[in-house]
Amino acid sequence: MNGQKVGEVLHFYDHISVAVINLCAVIKVGDSVHFLGHGCDFQQDITSMQIENEAIQQANKGDMVAIKTIKPVKRGTTVYVITE
Repeated sequence: MNGQKVGEVLHFYDHISVAVINLCAVIKVGDSVHFLGHGCDFQQDITSMQIENEAIQQANKGDMVAIKTIKPVKRGTTVYVITE
């Protein structure tokens, strides 16, 4: 797996399985991401993203986005976008 760090998990809402991620690079719907660290190690595609309850297609460095995850994640988990 080749990947570029795109952010870090700030918060996880377990009842809705949504992670809030502080971004350090651009990501978009359709990207494959890898959650790694703090007991997490899985990959998934981004199917939707939101900023303050508004659906978006792309997020930029410095944004805080909410992404639905397929597994629980913890604060501090690093997020990588998978490049091929």
